[in-house]
Amino acid sequence: MARRPHIPVRCLVERVRADTTEGAGDTMTTPSGQGEPDPGLSAIMSERRQLINLTYRLLGSLAEAEDAVQETYARWYAMTPEQQDAIDSPAAWLTTVASRICLNLLGSARARRETYVGEWIPEPLPERTEWTSGRPGADPADRITLDESVNMAFLVVLESMTPAERVAFILHDVFRYPFAEVAEIVGRTPAACRQLASSARRRIRAAQAPASPTAQQADLVRAFKQAWEAKDIGALIGLLDPDATATADGGGRALTFLIPIEGGEQIARAWVEIANRRPANMTFLERTVNGQPGLVAVQDGVIVTVFAFEVAGDRIKHIWAVRNPEKLRPWTAG
Repeated sequence: MARRPHIPVRCLVERVRADTTEGAGDTMTTPSGQGEPDPGLSAIMSERRQLINLTYRLLGSLAEAEDAVQETYARWYAMTPEQQDAIDSPAAWLTTVASRICLNLLGSARARRETYVGEWIPEPLPERTEWTSGRPGADPADRITLDESVNMAFLVVLESMTPAERVAFILHDVFRYPFAEVAEIVGRTPAACRQLASSARRRIRAAQAPASPTAQQADLVRAFKQAWEAKDIGALIGLLDPDATATADGGGRALTFLIPIEGGEQIARAWVEIANRRPANMTFLERTVNGQPGLVAVQDGVIVTVFAFEVAGDRIKHIWAVRNPEKLRPWTAG
């Protein structure tokens, strides 16, 4: 039976844009510090949430997304006031520059990830209520809108795309930019960008199973946690798809398995072994990971591992375990 795409990507933008405008009316003051509102500065800075949402989806890394947005604003403020005034749509300019920065970063990221220790997994995100709790001084505008376009399975598929495919697809299918505008950003013709987005959609259809209801996913993850803590290998095997895969990312900074584990029984045995070696002061908690039910491992009050799951039907199809501490910044209390 043909698989449908995991998400209705053409419908995501309404939710994303609605969230990114939240708080956009906050008063911005002039650089002189006299407390007088600066409409121009307010308009520019109100785009920050939109840019963070865009760049995270393009790069799969919050740290790189923040850097890309910072570089975008640096280029804006490097211009003279006359040059800034000559730009008809500052928001469009910011989006174009941020997207091109990401396009360049995606090209170099492939080379960097070839030397990465073990598997590279996109950076996991907590639910919005915890978004700034572990990041002293964090700007609420840095929160990522958690919808289907940031679930771990979706981000992993994006990693398989070429940089141009990824940028064209995210800009058009998720953020609904016309292909004419996408073409100017990517440096291709509108027809070529249409082909890039179409190719990206085929990758998603081939890689992702239909989504299970969130409540069903939560029940499976909870049952997995209970079976794991009980070291019940039979129960674990029953919860895992026979062809399930488990992937871990330690980045050479945390001990973990370097090669993906394939097969439900093999994963179950590996997870029981992990439970046998679990320190006495480590606990597992249910948490939202990239908008979906997941687990975290907490040791001495610090989250040391984040587990994301892909559920197909009534079985767990994939587990991603992120242990690289550089990728756990939003989860770690300062």
